[in-house]
Amino acid sequence: MALGQRGAIVGFGRFLSNSKVTVERLIEGWGQGASLSCEGRHILAIQDLSEVNLGTRRADRRGLSPISHGNAHGLLLHAMLAVDADDGGLLGLVSGRIWTRPGVAQVPHRQRALIDRESHRWLSTAQAAKTVLAKAASVTVIADRESDIYAEWALLPEPGFHLLTRATKDRRTTQGKLSSATLQLAGETLATLQAKPGQAERQIRLLARFGAVSILRPAHGGHEGLPKSVPLSLVEVSEVDPAPGVEPILWRLLTTHPVRDAQSAWRIVGWYRRRWIIEQLFRTLKQQGLQLEDSQVEDAERLVKLTAIAANAACVTLQLVQARDGRSRQAADIVFSAPEIQALEALAPELEGKTQAQKNPHPRRSLAWAAWIIAKLGGWDGYPSSRPPGPITFKNGLQHFKSIAQGWSLRLV
Repeated sequence: MALGQRGAIVGFGRFLSNSKVTVERLIEGWGQGASLSCEGRHILAIQDLSEVNLGTRRADRRGLSPISHGNAHGLLLHAMLAVDADDGGLLGLVSGRIWTRPGVAQVPHRQRALIDRESHRWLSTAQAAKTVLAKAASVTVIADRESDIYAEWALLPEPGFHLLTRATKDRRTTQGKLSSATLQLAGETLATLQAKPGQAERQIRLLARFGAVSILRPAHGGHEGLPKSVPLSLVEVSEVDPAPGVEPILWRLLTTHPVRDAQSAWRIVGWYRRRWIIEQLFRTLKQQGLQLEDSQVEDAERLVKLTAIAANAACVTLQLVQARDGRSRQAADIVFSAPEIQALEALAPELEGKTQAQKNPHPRRSLAWAAWIIAKLGGWDGYPSSRPPGPITFKNGLQHFKSIAQGWSLRLV
């Protein structure tokens, strides 16, 4: 990102205007870190869509199209994150798509081929993950209701590559409806439901049931040629005794993973709840730090490229936030290049104080060690008793560090 100086801003503007810098190549670059760090792990490949509202006026739409009902104009960002299934550690962006709609579609949705629909992004992004995450021990693609597309269930799964999606509706199955499926009880558990805009964090009690189902091919919508049914596992999660006035939780989770007992049912629920990480990415991108929606870049093409760069920066910021407490087992090289790590090593002694409380407490070259250094550059005082550094501190620290690292790389030229 531009660092604030006039020369840097001009240079960054030229970079965005360069025809050789395409959004496709920028998105291809997303997966490099995840590809290197996924080896031997079970990866949760979490994907979702976010609208980027760029607050345009009628006289200054910048080539952007409507993104929702009303007068909002902007971009659409579809992203996939790689997350370690065991510890929830964010390993990086995998793939995705960024676009602005060309206008209102003239052909009705059901009459368009799947590849011509916006919803095809759920399949194409998951397909791209097969290449980026090829070294993973296994992959589970996780998404919310919008990705519950029959073609996805029929075409994507293969050995070691699974799907886990919340059902969008009460699907037809060979046994009737999902809601009437015969299920086994998995028991109850206490859980914390994360805060959302307009909804505070709350403690809830969840009950889970599980069983096998076979969903039927829809009668309409261009699904001809696909299998008549697909066998899946269903885990149904409901909230017990919800508070008055609160919409209770009811998740019908479909997955290609076999679910044969209560333990595996609750494991599916735990994996699905990791989906919250991608919500944090979008918040970091748009509100908590990078404030992409305040951008004044002048045209849609450059805004699309800027969004690709900013999404990667938001991912790095979120990785540092995750690592700050030292519980992460990740190494710094999942985020930083070898020259950047050398620059971090040179900076570390300069940022430490004389007392033990002012020393970097984390193992050298760990991501937690790097996060401590970046936070110090962003203005954090480094004391364990102080409030932990947040996205804005890490964003500021990363901007400062990138300028230092650039100078460090030129020292021997």
